[in-house]
Amino acid sequence: MLAVLLGLGTGAGVAQAGKPPATVYLIRHAEKPAGKEDINLTPVGFKRAGLIPLLFNPPAASGRVALPKPDAIFATHRSKHSDRPYETVAPLGQALNLPVNHEYLEEDYPALARLLLSGQYAGKVVLVAWHHGVLPQFAKEFGVTPPYTPWPDTQFDRIWRIDWPAGGGAPVITDIPQFILPGDSK
Repeated sequence: MLAVLLGLGTGAGVAQAGKPPATVYLIRHAEKPAGKEDINLTPVGFKRAGLIPLLFNPPAASGRVALPKPDAIFATHRSKHSDRPYETVAPLGQALNLPVNHEYLEEDYPALARLLLSGQYAGKVVLVAWHHGVLPQFAKEFGVTPPYTPWPDTQFDRIWRIDWPAGGGAPVITDIPQFILPGDSK
């Protein structure tokens, strides 16, 4: 197969052997405690995690347009420092009856990007919850320029949506607010 080099901005890039997904959502885990000793979400973080399914199936009275539902969900592998990405998307997995693949270590985001671009998820919608420190580099693996870098330390309410045109062409990234908790950014 012919490989197309993506990620020109990083110099590393990802070889794409198959058709890409239709959409990849990149999100940061939900709110975390101030200290480093707690690997879990805060109560507000668990509340956000419980509301994330509403992004894909909003109540009719909300007036929100549903985002396309994921066909697959990924989160970083639990470490001694954090289980927050998994905790953030576990309620979505339950709501959509999808398993959450959390086999990839935080630093293995290039391998996950290669998998998502291999053709195995061609035309699918994939949601990935990761740590904010590598999200800009992760986005570059898909051949897009992140909307901002670094990801702000106190921002937990954004979605980076990467779409590939159905007829082919370069992917496009959009920064989307979640608007699911009071005080979420616009």
